[in-house]
Amino acid sequence: MSSLAPSGAPLNLIRVFPRRTSLTPTDPMAFVGNPPLDGLRPEADEVHVSVAFTWDIPEAQRLAREWGRFYPVVKLGGPAMGSPLESFVPGRYLRKGVTFTTRGCNKKCPWCLVPGREGRLAEVQDFPDGWMVQDNNLLQAGRDHILKVIAMLNRQRRAAYFSGGIQADLVDEWFADQLRGIRVGAVFLAADTAGALRPLEKALGLLSYLGRKKLRCFTLIGFGGETIPQAEARLEKVWSLGGMPFAQLYQPADRYIDYPREWRALSKKWMRPAAMVASHRDPKPIDPGPEAWIA
Repeated sequence: MSSLAPSGAPLNLIRVFPRRTSLTPTDPMAFVGNPPLDGLRPEADEVHVSVAFTWDIPEAQRLAREWGRFYPVVKLGGPAMGSPLESFVPGRYLRKGVTFTTRGCNKKCPWCLVPGREGRLAEVQDFPDGWMVQDNNLLQAGRDHILKVIAMLNRQRRAAYFSGGIQADLVDEWFADQLRGIRVGAVFLAADTAGALRPLEKALGLLSYLGRKKLRCFTLIGFGGETIPQAEARLEKVWSLGGMPFAQLYQPADRYIDYPREWRALSKKWMRPAAMVASHRDPKPIDPGPEAWIA
């Protein structure tokens, strides 16, 4: 979606999103859902409806029609629509502070959409400043690039968040030492399968100086026929290793799964830090048993 008017001047843009997430912009020209009432709609050259998830495409198409009743130029785009990656502008479609220093990923995890959308990992040479690094797999980049990222984060007034996810089996003493030199708000790792728990244990050990609250762990649940007891055992294992699990119900690219209440309750429980802490006040170590290690 172009950001320039025919005259070459920057566009005055309204950005519209089908749903609010933690990364949705919050400025006055960003909206979630339908147009506001008369008198509350700002003037704009264009309206861009941005859709991140394929299952939100029908709603995004509806929103494009609704906003089109009041604005002559409405465009539909975003990751789910295959918009070019080069169009990333800090603060436009993701909240202020988010940056990408790499794109793509060399892994081909069966549940992940990134390789199909972005291809193999590529380093962004002139990446914008930010304190939330949303890279899909930063540690696949070369050390020179990672050092550039660390130097950029050290210039920020806010603590660094590695919110895109850090591949646990690529965490080593060198990377752990680099993080000691900057303020860290959180490092997000992942434990999407039982087989990922052993490398996660090593990574959490190397980064243990950050403390549990800063060691978040994306934990995919419900994939590949996983049962609720198996998912809960893996979540408990992540906790026992010193990480803060963040449960994510698996969603395929081609449809939206409406999970039963029991799955939704499990996900909700393991997405709320306060609830996790409250349910683990017993100081004795938790051993969920061998089931959590079964691949």
